Amino acid sequence: MKILNLPLSRSNIDRAAHIRLDPQALDSAWQIAAIIHFNGEAFLTNDAQLTLLKSDQISGTGEKIFLGQSESRFYFIWCSETNIGADEDYKTLREISSELSGLEIGLAVHGQAVAIWHHKNPICSICGSPTLPAQGGSVRKCATGHEHYPRTDPAIIVLVKDKTDRILLGRQSVWPEHRFSTFAGFVEAGESFEQCVVREVAEEAGVVVTDINYLGSQPWPFPQSLMIAFEATIQDPENARPDGEEIVEIRWFTRNDLYAAITEGTLLLPPSISVARAMIAAWYGTDRPPLPGAETWRP
Repeated sequence: MKILNLPLSRSNIDRAAHIRLDPQALDSAWQIAAIIHFNGEAFLTNDAQLTLLKSDQISGTGEKIFLGQSESRFYFIWCSETNIGADEDYKTLREISSELSGLEIGLAVHGQAVAIWHHKNPICSICGSPTLPAQGGSVRKCATGHEHYPRTDPAIIVLVKDKTDRILLGRQSVWPEHRFSTFAGFVEAGESFEQCVVREVAEEAGVVVTDINYLGSQPWPFPQSLMIAFEATIQDPENARPDGEEIVEIRWFTRNDLYAAITEGTLLLPPSISVARAMIAAWYGTDRPPLPGAETWRP
């Protein structure tokens, strides 16, 4: 399978790291920049598109973070806990991501991830003193000079198949009824991606991986993950079983089974912006009836 074109990996903005290191250039860029607003949970929007503000429309307490440039235009995100206006329309990234352009998705994904990181790290973990944004918001520093960088948690996500090309999907107890998806888990300290794939599949589904193929990666800023996608062939489909804790039910599907289950209402797929949905759709193929079904989110 070729590398997937994943929904949240469509960014085409230049992060322009050289500008971050030049305070004068940053100040000049801010004066003429297009600025998006994030209130800690959602973005200021207009008809499901990001609203772009000017610097003279920004006031109050908040943090400005440089996101990059596209052609000759500079982009920042303004992070504050209050809305720009009482009647303004704010929408979450989950609500608008499928409507955004490659430029907008790059701004929103980067902006949300770094904004949440800033909010969670006001204190230096080394000396306990307050930290402040530096280098255009790409770093936080304390008064004694300790630098802190945004954290990204790697997680593998894997499409499990048997030798007849059926796929195995699992359901978590916290999901809506009939919601099934691929298997996933965070990479542990000292563990490679491949080791994590083998471990997670064994833990959650009880089967042994024999072959692994890399499919792509996608940021998942809910709040700070990077999803690394694989497909894995297993040698013992007869041993498949849910772990009974995180995964409470598993099902094997052929392509016809998948379509029929969705049509009958006994299967709900993950949302279209997810890596899981992209992997399932790529396996299902385009030479057959499109997969039906509405968006389903974890509560």
